[in-house]
Parts: sequence; C-alpha cells; structure tokens
Amino acid sequence: MLTYEILKKKPKKLLALTGLARREFDELLPVFAKALVAAKTKKAKPKRKPKKRQRAPGGGRKPSLRSAEDKLLFILVYTKTYALQVVQGQLFGMSQSSANAWIHGLLPVLTAALDMLGVMPERDGAQAAQRERRHREASDLIVDGVERRRQRPKDAKMQTIHYSGKKKGHFDKNVVVVNTASKRVSFLSKTLPGSVHDKALADHADIHFSKAATLRSDLGFLGYAPAVRVHLQPKKTRTAKLA
Repeated sequence: MLTYEILKKKPKKLLALTGLARREFDELLPVFAKALVAAKTKKAKPKRKPKKRQRAPGGGRKPSLRSAEDKLLFILVYTKTYALQVVQGQLFGMSQSSANAWIHGLLPVLTAALDMLGVMPERDGAQAAQRERRHREASDLIVDGVERRRQRPKDAKMQTIHYSGKKKGHFDKNVVVVNTASKRVSFLSKTLPGSVHDKALADHADIHFSKAATLRSDLGFLGYAPAVRVHLQPKKTRTAKLA
C-alpha cells in the first residue's frame, strides 16, 4: 500500500509516481491541506436542521486516506498515471468504489490548491496575455498542440472525428502555451477531437499574446500569425524531386 511516509524516503519513486520532487510536494502540501479544510467546511453547511446524532464523534469505519499527505499523494498518483480505478484502489488498499469516491472528492480540492498557488493555466484565450503579465516573467513562449490517446469510439462518425491520420489512432487534442524560462503552462485550450489541425485549434482558442512576446512554434502552426514581437518558426524545406 502506498503512503507518503514510505515514499518520502524514496525520492525517485515519488517523482516517478507524482511528477513532483519532495521539495515540490512539501510546498504544495500546506496549500492542499488548506483547500481540504475549505472544502470540508463548505460541504458541512447543513441545508436543513440536522437529525439527532446516533453515534459518538469519531465512531464508525475509519477512512482509507487519513492524513492530508496521503490524500495529496493519492490524487497526484492518479493525475500522473491515470490508472484504472481498480488499479488505483489496489495501490492504496481500498475498493474500486472507494477509489472512485476519493477521486471525485479530491480532484476539485487539488484544482483549488493549484489555483491558490497561481499555477493553474488560463483557459480563456482572451485573458491569456493579462494572466501572463501578472507573473512578471520574461515573455518567451512556446505554443504547441498536445494529444492524448483515447478509447476507440464505437460510433463510426465519432471514430472519424477523433482519428488522427498523422499518428494512426484516436485522440483528444489541446493547444498549450508554455513559458520557456519557468516551464510553466500559462494557457490550456479547450479539448477538441484529434482530427483538428494544430493551427485550426489555435485559431479556435483565439489566444491573445502580449505584443512584446517572443513566440516559438513548429510547422504544425504554419500560417499562424498572432500579433507578437517575434514569431520564431522553422522554415519548410523543399524536397528534391526525383528524376
């Protein structure tokens, strides 16, 4: 059974399973604990007069994840590995149904904690430049399309929509903007099917960049021309025609 008490002594395994070094985990932990308390307080507000308590406080079955450290470890392992719920439950000594409940309960808490730290990416393209300026970092950015393989849809029409001819599989796709200095993801677009071209996805996201920004992209964004100071892009080479 995975616990933080064990993994904190094995930094390589902690990094592999969560994507965070111990220093980064310990930096996120107090904010996550604060978000846990806020979520519990919000949930505890009764909508109507509570019934008379039948059991003493602290009674009943004890939760599988007792500490804030183990709750954070649980949800980070899930978001990093995206394991099947039955596998996630096996790793943390619980049933599949319990894993499902913990996942749905802790994902909003993790989102709130990352938002408190100011590391959540902007989702509205019109606000991207404003969010980037608030971080006061060098405006050297990379824009790129990212794909995640998904289960092959049963419906023939949906198969065509999600099929990526380039990688011969079914995918969901997003466009991300990353700051080259801090490696921070500053923008994440809405999810579209894998058949959508990178440039078309960027046009759909309508990302607003700072006019002083340096933007870097690959040939998947050929023809993409946002209003920035410099747009660095490799040139397409002409292939020699065979005689």
